[in-house]
Amino acid sequence: MRIMGLDYGSVTVGVAISDPLLLTAQGIEVIHRKDENKLRRTLARIDELIIEYQVTEIVVGYPKHMNNSIGDRAAKSEEFADKLSKRTKLKVTLWDERLTTVAADQVLSEGGLNYKQKALIIDKIAAVFILQGYLDKLYNTANKDNNE
Repeated sequence: MRIMGLDYGSVTVGVAISDPLLLTAQGIEVIHRKDENKLRRTLARIDELIIEYQVTEIVVGYPKHMNNSIGDRAAKSEEFADKLSKRTKLKVTLWDERLTTVAADQVLSEGGLNYKQKALIIDKIAAVFILQGYLDKLYNTANKDNNE
């Protein structure tokens, strides 16, 4: 059992996968597409990864505004999550991703990567941050329940 984390963007989708114990997230790849509205290949690749990693749940980044309102990108993430849910029949959770791309950029900058190098992997790192936040919540909730 593994969970997949996705950072859904206008022309890329960063992908992360949990370890089997659901403790850590690892970046897998960035799926590129030529047009925002062309999802056939993107969804097909996600299907392949679900089978390869035996994914049982998907977490999609939910880019809310800092004031907690829903903008265009968040609405598109909702639509994408709905498509994934219907297509895969898996549980799909929207996870607040505010500042994950900023955090990913900061980590990559501290690692000495230049702009072009960062552009190739920033979405994958953002997917790791999204998924790791969700895994941490699951872990903390399970530990809280066990301590009560």
